[in-house]
Amino acid sequence: MTRVSRSLLAASALVLTATAATAHDRPRAARPAHAAAASTTLVGVAAANPDFSTLVAAVQAAGLADTLAGGGPFTVFAPTNAAFETLPDGAVERLVQPRQRGQLTRILTYHVVPGRISAADLATAVRVGGGSATLTTVEGGRLTAQDAGRGRLRLTDSTGETFWITAADVNASNGVIHVIDGVLTPGH
Repeated sequence: MTRVSRSLLAASALVLTATAATAHDRPRAARPAHAAAASTTLVGVAAANPDFSTLVAAVQAAGLADTLAGGGPFTVFAPTNAAFETLPDGAVERLVQPRQRGQLTRILTYHVVPGRISAADLATAVRVGGGSATLTTVEGGRLTAQDAGRGRLRLTDSTGETFWITAADVNASNGVIHVIDGVLTPGH
């Protein structure tokens, strides 16, 4: 990732932290040490938040849980359950079927960017980029982060759909999660 991309990412992140609360602010019950260690990864943090149950089920169906619980670091733009509900009827159920694993993997890895990109990094990258920054996903596609005014950032996917980053900097031991209000679509 170039210095400009990192700078643009930092600027967006600052905006995100100012606009939303994060899931890690919620109190948690005590857990055994081995469970606590597992819950600090991206998958563990997402699994601990009921707003990500559809995402976690999709990650498991795609066979990506071990990868996203691994070393990383990764930045995940995580759709909430409500974001998945905006998809056409039956889309999620179809995608989690074994015969759709390749397509599901492609969609999910389009939500992941290599490296730990904080909201501050994203905001800086957008500022340095004159209002936008391009991110290359693990899937190989591109996302555009843009300054939407009033300290808010949005992502545009390959289809031109735009989604808001609604919460930022949900930290995990192997990366960071930024919550988005839609499901990103990779190009063809």
